[in-house]
Amino acid sequence: MFDAKKLSEDQVLLISQWAANGAQLTDIQKRLEDEMEFRLSYMDTRFLILDLGVEIRNLAQEQAETEQSEQDEVAKSESDAKNGEELTEDDIEVLPPAAGGNVKVSVDDIARPGLMASGRVTFAGGQGGMWYVDEMGRLGIDPEVEGYQPSEADIMAFQRELQLVMDAR
Repeated sequence: MFDAKKLSEDQVLLISQWAANGAQLTDIQKRLEDEMEFRLSYMDTRFLILDLGVEIRNLAQEQAETEQSEQDEVAKSESDAKNGEELTEDDIEVLPPAAGGNVKVSVDDIARPGLMASGRVTFAGGQGGMWYVDEMGRLGIDPEVEGYQPSEADIMAFQRELQLVMDAR
């Protein structure tokens, strides 16, 4: 496992800038090797990002969410204008925070054949599956329900929880 203490402050700032500019994990992993000569597995790169507290931005998703939000606001304004009504506090629905929480991770005492580590994960919504780290150090999830995609917040919470569980071993 790569120790984040090996990085200088300038290197940490550079990694943060990459992420802020929309670089995804694989991009950061490649740039670490190309520009800083640190060859890390995908999982080590993920843990490094978590250790540094760097937030990976998905610019395409942010743009789509912004556009959707703007469309929703326009539609709502048009609807309210047609109805001639003003919104009150009772009209506003308060949703729980989007941050992934309440993710439960367990580790198998004996890893499944062909894997370095494995276990189970249950996400906040109750969906779950098997997680694993293959012999190349790649982290994967095999969901119980085919086609299930956990939210980005749930993935981040899962990776933090997994790191805590693995560090405690």
